[in-house]
Amino acid sequence: MLQISPSSVRSILILQTKFVGDIVLASTLAKNLQLEYPGVRIVFFCEARFGGFLTAHGIASEVITFRRAHMRGTPLQRGREMLRTVRELRQHHFDMVIDIADSKTTRIISGLIDAPVRIGHYPTERPMRWYERQPANVRMKPFGFGEQHYLYRYLSPLEAIGVELRVRAPAIRPLPPETTRALALLGKYHLKPNRFVAVHAGASFPGRRWQPERFAAAIDRISTETGLDVVLVGGPDESEAADKIMAAAKTPVVNLVGALSLETLLALFKEARLFVGNESGPMHMAAAAGTPVVGLFGLTNPVEWGPVGVPSISVRPSMPCDCVGGDLCRRTDPAKACCVWRLEVDAVVDAARELLSRTEVTLDQAV
Repeated sequence: MLQISPSSVRSILILQTKFVGDIVLASTLAKNLQLEYPGVRIVFFCEARFGGFLTAHGIASEVITFRRAHMRGTPLQRGREMLRTVRELRQHHFDMVIDIADSKTTRIISGLIDAPVRIGHYPTERPMRWYERQPANVRMKPFGFGEQHYLYRYLSPLEAIGVELRVRAPAIRPLPPETTRALALLGKYHLKPNRFVAVHAGASFPGRRWQPERFAAAIDRISTETGLDVVLVGGPDESEAADKIMAAAKTPVVNLVGALSLETLLALFKEARLFVGNESGPMHMAAAAGTPVVGLFGLTNPVEWGPVGVPSISVRPSMPCDCVGGDLCRRTDPAKACCVWRLEVDAVVDAARELLSRTEVTLDQAV
């Protein structure tokens, strides 16, 4: 374990090239670093669409962004994007680089920046080939502090450099202007704070998306039993599932899919009584906002990826899974396995009922 003087750390680069759920979990690493090194400048290297969210909420002092399409483009595009990125990063003369993305690309970037302290996972999540190397001069455990949740993969750098773990879960406060926007939206649709369920039916792969008709059936039962309204949320590319839910649901549903920025979405979650949705980034956002969460899981293990820091129930079909996805399913890859399709409506409704009761609002009180 390396001990580092706080006075020697003025700037830290965090390499986090993954998605919004990973950004939310990584905010806990940033918070602990800010507490350990007062006044430190924390810079995130991330996808461009997350930059405003990170700086607006004080998670990062600034961001340096990349274009994912170029990183996955032609060899010429990838080379140009990498050269642009490294040039920009080297100008900052970072005291510390922390690679929590743990990819081939971020390992290359970490090595080329030449910061005095370079922290990386060892062993890496995917074994390196013979021609690859780990450029870190401080190696961290796959998961820190003896824990199993993926959050502690992102907190492992703290243990590697002897930083006390003071904050153990993401907690992100909505910005006041975004709260105002969220409340105005609720008013537009005649909804009241703490009297609606936020539902997210999207995910990055079809196999991780619970069927829209089952979402609709669960929404009908939860709304009828509790008297709570329902709001659908999600990104612009998730409108197909939302349209199917709207067509199948018998109770009125407000559809805000594609209509909210990440900042406003966080504020809306803060006003929700409950979140129900697939294992995805918005699930972690809702938890970070302090909203009770019912998370729907397939092959992904909730022990590793479940919501943290709030009352929650992770619903998962029995395992091992009898495959229902046919050729679409890749059972060894949780991101591409269809096990969540086996989840029954009763299990989700029961979880929502139990969590509402557990968080001090019984069904009788909610009606």
